[in-house]
Amino acid sequence: MTKGVLVAVAAVVLGLAAPGAVAANEPPFVGWSALLPGLSLPPYDAASSDDCVAGRIQCVDGTIREMTRRFERLADSCDHDAVFALTYLRVTEEYRRTIERPFFDDTPFVNYEDTVFARYYFAAYDAWAKGRIAEVPPAWRVAFDAAAAHRISGTGDLLLGINAHVQRDLPLVLYSIGLVRPDGTSRKADHDRVNMILNRVVEPLIAEIARRFDPTVDDADLPTSLDEAALFQLLAGWREKAWRNAEALALAATPEARRRLVSLIEDDAAAEARAIVVSTAYPPLVGGGTARDVYCAMHHDDP
Repeated sequence: MTKGVLVAVAAVVLGLAAPGAVAANEPPFVGWSALLPGLSLPPYDAASSDDCVAGRIQCVDGTIREMTRRFERLADSCDHDAVFALTYLRVTEEYRRTIERPFFDDTPFVNYEDTVFARYYFAAYDAWAKGRIAEVPPAWRVAFDAAAAHRISGTGDLLLGINAHVQRDLPLVLYSIGLVRPDGTSRKADHDRVNMILNRVVEPLIAEIARRFDPTVDDADLPTSLDEAALFQLLAGWREKAWRNAEALALAATPEARRRLVSLIEDDAAAEARAIVVSTAYPPLVGGGTARDVYCAMHHDDP
């Protein structure tokens, strides 16, 4: 993959990142926008006439169409947010290919999760784009602000988007849709199977980002797959923490305790985002993202 990605990942892993949310010291409660009421679909119902509520594959197709529309608009203008938009699109496309055959224990429910999860990203971006900054979760605000300011490398844009969506959004999504089946058994096995899909996507995704948007993302390819492994392990670790934070939310003794846990999750993801900015920012007096923008203008529509 890239020396730049490896350095950034190492910086996050080795100490720039904040401690896990549920293990951190509890800060003063300052309010929360948790679970984004109104964004989630009605509860999962396999018998619903609504394809998304029932988790039918047609809803996944609709999500991909919406992701494609959003990505193409960003790509055409070389918007730095295109890096994460492409990432999310390619992961969802690979998910769609995967569910053509048996893979998950409960595919319709995972389809439902896929829809709810995507809506969190769409809502965060739309609020930021429309200037409703108070509605944008802090980790997303750092990501969108850094992209708009052309402050960080393509590696940074990639990590910031993944951090906000996995460390901030995912535990809230998992808690809101439920961690167990009606018979009381855990849905964790299907959650972990998603990692296999992510592992397949990492290498071709990084190559495409480098080809179309920022060549520095893979400008120091190593002769082994260690770099890809480092990035994947970071992502898998964040997904594991998201599940554990969702469990903590589900086990919270009172609504107040749950609100405080959400505040910790928000703070943790925001601190991680700030650390990523530090580790992937362009050095001063070197033109920032100008060279990247010139390159993108010439290559963003490369197949």
